[in-house]
Amino acid sequence: EVQLQASGGGLVQAGGSLTLSCEASGSISDDFVIGWFRQAPGKEREAVGCISSSSRLTHVVDSVKARFTISSDNAKNTVYLRMNSLKPEDTAVYYCAGYPKNERYCKTVDWAYTYWGRGTQVTVSS
Repeated sequence: EVQLQASGGGLVQAGGSLTLSCEASGSISDDFVIGWFRQAPGKEREAVGCISSSSRLTHVVDSVKARFTISSDNAKNTVYLRMNSLKPEDTAVYYCAGYPKNERYCKTVDWAYTYWGRGTQVTVSS
């Protein structure tokens, strides 16, 4: 069993930055994918991006690609989502999720993910 814990959310003014962390614990294999998703009130959950632990390659969706980056510290089993130039429309609950697989390119579709953590609220004020 794998546990994922997202943290680092909070209230920030538009234009500001936040870094979210996703710490994985439990039966973590060396080959694992972590993804970030978000869900705004009244909206569908959407993917933000992902990272493959085996290839270290990341994928960030086009809508936030210019502002968000994903990185990892495998020694700490932690993945980070750095969010810059935040906008009010980035307000959402941010979730990290994971699935065990050795793959070069991670997926940003939620059906691929086996494990989900509790979200962390990000609120961007205008």
